[in-house]
Amino acid sequence: GPHGAKQGVGGRRDKISRSGRDSILEPLSFPEDPGSSASLSSTKAAPCALCPDLQPLWEKDPLLKHLLLEHKLVIADVRLVADFPRYMMYWRRRFAEQPLTDFCSVIQTNSEGPVEKQEQYFLLCDALPEDRILREQLQQRRLEEVLEQQQREREDITFQRACMFCNEEFKGNRSLLLNHMAKEHACNVGLPDNIVYCDEFLDTLEKKLDSLQCLYCEKVFRDKTTLKDHMRKKQHRKISSKNKEYDRFYVINYLELGKTWEEVQSEDDRELAEDQDDDWSDWQAHPLRVVCLFCEHQSDTMEQIYAHMEETHGFDLHKIKADFNLKFYQQVKLVNYIRRELHQCRCYGCQEKFVSREEVLRHIVDTTHAMKIPEPSTWDQPQYYFPTYENDALLCALSDSDSEMEEAERCRGVPVIAEDVSDLQELRHNSALNHLLKAGTSFVAFPTGGATKCKSIKQLARIVVEKKGICGSCAE
Repeated sequence: GPHGAKQGVGGRRDKISRSGRDSILEPLSFPEDPGSSASLSSTKAAPCALCPDLQPLWEKDPLLKHLLLEHKLVIADVRLVADFPRYMMYWRRRFAEQPLTDFCSVIQTNSEGPVEKQEQYFLLCDALPEDRILREQLQQRRLEEVLEQQQREREDITFQRACMFCNEEFKGNRSLLLNHMAKEHACNVGLPDNIVYCDEFLDTLEKKLDSLQCLYCEKVFRDKTTLKDHMRKKQHRKISSKNKEYDRFYVINYLELGKTWEEVQSEDDRELAEDQDDDWSDWQAHPLRVVCLFCEHQSDTMEQIYAHMEETHGFDLHKIKADFNLKFYQQVKLVNYIRRELHQCRCYGCQEKFVSREEVLRHIVDTTHAMKIPEPSTWDQPQYYFPTYENDALLCALSDSDSEMEEAERCRGVPVIAEDVSDLQELRHNSALNHLLKAGTSFVAFPTGGATKCKSIKQLARIVVEKKGICGSCAE
C-alpha cells in the first residue's frame, strides 16, 4: 500500500549470493511513472550503519545493495528520506548501542522450506516511532534549508543570464528572465517565487535543448530548426509534470514528507471547494492503466489485459487461478514473483537465466513456458507480499477467487427457470401437480400439526412453498 513498507527483500538468497544484479533494493516503477533520482547530494557521502570499517559511499544504490547482501537490512521508502547520509549516521550510532532487532521488523524467507534455507531479513521503516520522528526532523531541516535558499534567490540582484530561446541578456533579478520566457516565448515554467535552485534548473533545460530534445515530450530531433518548429506547433514550450527530475526545483515538493506537489495541490483544491457548491459535472475519473506481465502493453480494463496476455503471450491467469485454487494474496505473490523473475531476465518456469529481457521472453514463447508455474513453495513466500513495481495497477484489480468459487459452488446444481409465461395454458395443462388433484381435492400436512385441503394446483403449490407443508398425495 502507499503507506506500508514497500521494500522488497529480493528473490531467494541462493540466487542473490551468486549475483548482486538480482537484488531489487526498492520497488521498481513502470515507464509512465519514473522514480526519483537515486544520487546523493554531491557534498556528502553516506556511511554504512553496520560496518565501522567501510568507507562512506557517494552513491545510494551501492550502499543499499551492500546493506541487503551483507547485513540483510532493508530500509523502507528510502526515496522519502530527506537527508540519507545524516539518516545513516544516526542509525549507525543507535545500532552500536542496541541490537538490530530492537528497531527492525524481522521477515523470515522460505518459512515453509528446510531450516537450512530459511533466512531472516530486517526491515527498518517509519512504523517505528523513532524512525518516523527522525524522518520528520530531516524533512523539516531540509525544508528550512530550501526556504533559506529560495529567499536568497528572490532577493538576489546580481543574477545574470541569457535567454535560452533568443539569447537576450538579463541582469538583476531572476524574475526578469523567467517572466520574459513566459511572455515572449510562451515558455511558462511556473511563478518565479515558486522556484528554487534556479541556476541549476535553467542549466537542466538548456542542456536538453542543446541535445536537441523537446522539453515536454522529450523526443530528440535532428537539428535545432526542426526542434523549434516542433515545440512551437505542438505548444511544447513547457516541462512535463511526469518528469520527476524537475521536482527538486519547486518549493511545493519540500512541504510535506512523502507527498508530491500533485497531492499537496489536490489537498489545497479540496479546502477551497469546501466553501463552494458540490458540482461534479466536470469531474473525470483517471482511467486505470494495467501493464502486461511480459511487455510494456497497457490496457484500461482487466478484461483487455487478460485477453492481451492470453492472445499474445499464451498466459491465462484465469486458468492458473482455477488450477491452483489461488486465494487473493496468493495471486498477489504470484504476480510479484513473475514480475521479479522477468525483471532479473530469468524464466520463471525453468529458472534459466538470460542476458536480456527480450531473450527470456523469446525463450518463454519458444518453450511454451508461459503456463509453466513452479510449485507454490517457490513463490508462495512472504517476500512476495512486497510489490515488484510500486505503481502496479494489476495488483489492485485482482479479484478474490474465494468469493467467486463460493458463489459458483452455491449456484452449482440449482435449476434456472426462465420467466417466459407466454404459454401459460400449456404449462398449466402439463403440470406434474395435475395428478394430485384427480380426485378433485388434495391436502397438505404440516410438521407442526394440522392439514389444509387444496382444490387447485395454484393453491397447492402456494401452500407447499410458502408454509413448507408436506403433500399428502406423495409425501413430499
